[in-house]
Amino acid sequence: MSHAWMPSSPCGDGCLTADDPVVGLPRRVLRITAAISVVLAALVCAPLLLVVPGRERLLRLIFLGMLRAFGVRLDIRGGADFLTAPAGRGALVVNNHISWLDIVAINALRPMRALAKKEIAGWPVLGGLVRRGGSIFLDRERLTTLPATMASLADALRTGSLVSVTPEGTTWCGLASGRFTTATFQAAIDGGVPVRPIALRYRLADGRETSRPAFIGPESLIASLRRVAALRGLVLEIHICPEIAPGRAETRRELAALAEAAVHSALGTVQIPAQQRRRTPRREAAPLASPPAK
Repeated sequence: MSHAWMPSSPCGDGCLTADDPVVGLPRRVLRITAAISVVLAALVCAPLLLVVPGRERLLRLIFLGMLRAFGVRLDIRGGADFLTAPAGRGALVVNNHISWLDIVAINALRPMRALAKKEIAGWPVLGGLVRRGGSIFLDRERLTTLPATMASLADALRTGSLVSVTPEGTTWCGLASGRFTTATFQAAIDGGVPVRPIALRYRLADGRETSRPAFIGPESLIASLRRVAALRGLVLEIHICPEIAPGRAETRRELAALAEAAVHSALGTVQIPAQQRRRTPRREAAPLASPPAK
């Protein structure tokens, strides 16, 4: 089943970079154990997440702990205004989508709600944290529920929530990427809030880009977790782009194009514009010949 809300990515095992440095088996086991410990600690602290004072700080510590458990270092570029902005100002936060680590990293910057596919709620590592973060879940197999979901998204934005969305609709390897779909940008227009694009890139400590953190193809989450736990020197570059103010674009298509262009500009990549059908120019009727003078 494939449609605009459930796109399929051509990325698979063939996209994975080769010869990336790895850690030994004991370090991998230690990382998985540390990640499980972070999840258990989050469950113990769950009642505190219902208390507003200090909630955001505690959530940040949980997500940062998850990144550190897997040996991921963040390289944050730009966005000082975003990182220090007071709570209560809604914004649609959009990013290119590569890995389940994207969710963790975005929330390590600033905890926020997310528009997530309903399957994530059942994930063993992230599901509980995502649910407790107030996520809006999208049932991509029941298209009749989509208008209500988009209305909920617009309401959340209008009432001052930051909401994270991955408009590509699925994960890509990072060396390739998808187009931004437009529907969620209508929620930003309806809510009268800015859009904040964030560009993500995974690389190694020596600067080489890696696609091994990507969650692609039919693999299970467990398989992806094990691959990430094996990597040595994983760095996640986070480019926080300038916000796109309300009213900058008249339509959701224009707004999606602006956000997509900001992400590609930050990463230094080139996105080939979608081909549009050319209209055949209408031929103007030849002027009638003037009647001969009498």
